[in-house]
Amino acid sequence: MPAEQLRAYLKFHLADGVGAVRMRAILEAFGDVQSAARAGREAWLRVEGIGAKTADAIAAVSDRQIDEELTLAEEMNVSLLALDDPDYPPAIKTIHDPPAVLYVRGRLEKTDAVASAIVGSRRCTHYGLEQAERFGQLLARSGFTVISGGARGIDTAAHRGALSVPGRTIAVMGCGLSHIYPPENRDLFEQIASDGRGALVSELPLRTAVLPGNFPTRNRIISGLSLGVLIVEAALKSGSLLTARDAAEQGRSVFALPGRVDSPLSQGTNELIRTGVTLVQTLDDILEDLGTVGEKLAEETPAPSNAIPAGLDDTEQSLLSALSDGPLSLDELVRRTDLPSPKVTACMTMLVLKGHVAQQPGSVFARKRRPR
Repeated sequence: MPAEQLRAYLKFHLADGVGAVRMRAILEAFGDVQSAARAGREAWLRVEGIGAKTADAIAAVSDRQIDEELTLAEEMNVSLLALDDPDYPPAIKTIHDPPAVLYVRGRLEKTDAVASAIVGSRRCTHYGLEQAERFGQLLARSGFTVISGGARGIDTAAHRGALSVPGRTIAVMGCGLSHIYPPENRDLFEQIASDGRGALVSELPLRTAVLPGNFPTRNRIISGLSLGVLIVEAALKSGSLLTARDAAEQGRSVFALPGRVDSPLSQGTNELIRTGVTLVQTLDDILEDLGTVGEKLAEETPAPSNAIPAGLDDTEQSLLSALSDGPLSLDELVRRTDLPSPKVTACMTMLVLKGHVAQQPGSVFARKRRPR
């Protein structure tokens, strides 16, 4: 993106009171961001939703402030992606209120269009942590980028699960990227951003402090980047339920993992299931639902591939390769791979559990084709 165009976006983005909805109104009124930046206070006042206070705030953003933001971004190795940037995530553009500017530390890739979010409570049970990490692993193994909010509890477990496979993960932060929150996740965030394993993302200017009010608004980005959102553990007033609401409004799929009926920390997820959200017990519950959504939102993602997923041992790789041409019986798999029958049986069971293979009647196995 041309430097002057980015600077024009920052003129509005750094102004108090100019959020995503008002920015959209400004762009609609002037046609493009550079024309809007040149228009001046009186013209801004004629835009619906822009009052004197907001117009004054825009006018007060100086070239020096913009220079300081760009310099700090360069020092932190943070990329700024404005709405018109070709690298701006296309899925986010489909939501009602996409951020005018995204701050990205790390790397976004086109394959991140095939993504699933995992969110839940900061205060959670051992069961919740275990399942968040498990589904982070399973989704990442199936070729999905795992999206979450970088918070304590369920979010952290989901990120760690994706990284353990190895897979890709994106943490959407509720503060500016110059802050580390929660502080105990510093090493986790460094691994995500520095090892080419994903990215830290925020819509907030770099120095924006950790404020409670910023976390609910970032939830729409978590769901917006995703094809679907899995709620692992949430109380009745959990912020994760706001993410579920955002996902539903954006046309994304919403999933919930059942929890103990006597646990307050599962009341929110169990209520979601009671009201019709898809109950998730296995990876297939998610993958089967996301098939058509993925085709619609990930047009630039390569077609399903025969590539062997990461994280499989040599025997599993051999068996999966044997299934590349079509379904095979257990006996045929033994014959083609020249492996002992008990070992083939055990490995096929693991491949089914990992979501790479479906078992059909008569001990016939078929490989599942997933977007990469």
